[in-house]
Amino acid sequence: MATTISAVPEAGTRPGGRHLGVALLVIATAQLMVVLDSSIVYVALPHIQKALGFSDSGLEWVVNAYALTLGGLLLLGGRAGDLLGRRRMFVIGLVLFSAASLAGGLATSQAWLLAARAVQGVGSAIVAPAALALIATTFPEGRPRNRAMGVYAAMSVAGAALGLIAGGLLVTYASWRAVLFVNVPIGIVVALLAPAVLPASPGRRGGGFDIPGAITGTAGVAALVYGLSNAAPGAGGASHWGDGNVAGALTAGAVLLAVFAVIEARSRHALLPVRLLRSRDRAGAYLIMLGVGTALFGVLFFLNYFVQDVWGYSALRTGVAFLPMTAAMFVASAAAATLVSRIGARPLLVAGAAISAAGLYWVSLVTEHGTYAGTLLGPTLVIGFGIGLMIVPLQLISLARVPDHDSGAAASLLNVGRQVGGSIGLAVLGTVAWTVVAHHARSAPYQHALTVGFDRAFVVAAGIAVLILVVTLVMIRIRRRELAGD
Repeated sequence: MATTISAVPEAGTRPGGRHLGVALLVIATAQLMVVLDSSIVYVALPHIQKALGFSDSGLEWVVNAYALTLGGLLLLGGRAGDLLGRRRMFVIGLVLFSAASLAGGLATSQAWLLAARAVQGVGSAIVAPAALALIATTFPEGRPRNRAMGVYAAMSVAGAALGLIAGGLLVTYASWRAVLFVNVPIGIVVALLAPAVLPASPGRRGGGFDIPGAITGTAGVAALVYGLSNAAPGAGGASHWGDGNVAGALTAGAVLLAVFAVIEARSRHALLPVRLLRSRDRAGAYLIMLGVGTALFGVLFFLNYFVQDVWGYSALRTGVAFLPMTAAMFVASAAAATLVSRIGARPLLVAGAAISAAGLYWVSLVTEHGTYAGTLLGPTLVIGFGIGLMIVPLQLISLARVPDHDSGAAASLLNVGRQVGGSIGLAVLGTVAWTVVAHHARSAPYQHALTVGFDRAFVVAAGIAVLILVVTLVMIRIRRRELAGD
């Protein structure tokens, strides 16, 4: 089983066999850092809210400022790696990410923190596609590349687990600022090691950067998310759907995304190469990842908020509470890396979508009077296992039969689906949740109103998981032997 990337690097560009392990460690650690940053911030959100005075809906932007710039600029980051050299851009992205983490840890205002989070997203948008493309061009097809993909996916899950625990420890025994500072030493060490163990890629001549596409695409999604997240009722309980700012943002988002589509169709150096979407399987994988991002972001955001604000958990206890979920994701992704070569990608995606939908509906039954063992442990285990089954097959499908010069863009699109899906999904689920909270808070205790609102958001997330199942059944047709490279 192998991802079929037809072109291979020139002789001498891959590290020797003795260095492949160290190269994988460097790539996987960079991915660990990017994922660690996301999960570690989730645990710290209530503390950030109190320290800097964020509103409930405004707090979503601590997540979205990072996710939007990451998702919006991933395609540009992938193109930069293809044209300027993946190793070079990998190091530049790590340095930028580390510097922004330092700045974020020093923030004294909302605007300062959000700006630092946005720059972190820029750094990650450079690192993430370079890391995944470096796996494709560093490791030979077959078992070595598939094992590398499995480690890469496992580190993504490990980052989530370590982030939850590290976030709880740092917030409890230091402060929320430490959850950003922790990225700095990791980034510096990985950036110093990368030139010694990763293959140099000179880049491609004759290409160009689609700056208009990057601007319109990122701004369009940002405007859409801004409009959706601000449509939720405020403190007075009144809906903002008729507000001029909300309507203007949603209109601007739609127009900018339409302009982006036109630019990509006509540009000689399009960020979104249409040829990558001609494969039904690959297009389906991107749509599925869009839904996975929605479910994962929603679960992490609202459940962290719930257990700390409704059940009164400490940050450390919150991190420990979500360890079983990340462990289930780890086990499922490891199992998928083995099973995909035997049964193919489609059965794993079908099973993962169905299991995730069941888990998301189950978690919507949680109440403010429930217990962790009785009402939360079971559904989070199910959600983690379902999502974990889908990650490795989606990665392999996205890179199957992709020429080497398009591997950066193909890897970027998968990450774009996760980040943009998470941002839009968090805005949609947040609007649903806060609307229900505002309605119930008029006649019920606020803790109960929060519970009902969050439960309603999980029902919507379960519906999105059902859509993932439908997309899988309709679009995914790739055969096992195509993934095996036979």
